[in-house]
Amino acid sequence: MTAPRVLQEKKTIALVAHDHKKDDLIAWIGNNKEKLIPHQLVATGTTGKLIETHLGVDVHKVLSGPLGGDQQIGSMIANGQIDIVIFFWDPMEAQPHDSDVKALLRLGVVWNIPMACCPATADFLISSAYMASTYECQQTDYTAYLKRRIEP
Repeated sequence: MTAPRVLQEKKTIALVAHDHKKDDLIAWIGNNKEKLIPHQLVATGTTGKLIETHLGVDVHKVLSGPLGGDQQIGSMIANGQIDIVIFFWDPMEAQPHDSDVKALLRLGVVWNIPMACCPATADFLISSAYMASTYECQQTDYTAYLKRRIEP
């Protein structure tokens, strides 16, 4: 393990939802409005517009998921700019950008950030005492991986 990454009291939360899960995410956001407003919110295109309308707050919007938004959020995770991911993905329908979705979820695990993919897990996450305090997020030491010998 390397030195932990400290998640501050004000977290940066990525909010993502596939088309058939947007209503579920908006309903969940409505139920948790007071807990979300103190934090910085990031979302993919259409989802971000819906969140702004329902919460009345500014949301940092990246591209729509199929146009690269999932990859943009993945990059933000890898650069330490995202603290939490709430991603209501649709397990019942194939997405044209399934590889991007898998990559985003994979990066969340690689960088050990809290993630929720359904309302129940999101409820547990948002109600955690860590949401309003700092949290030391342990980070895996990837030095050996980065220094590995690459054969030509």
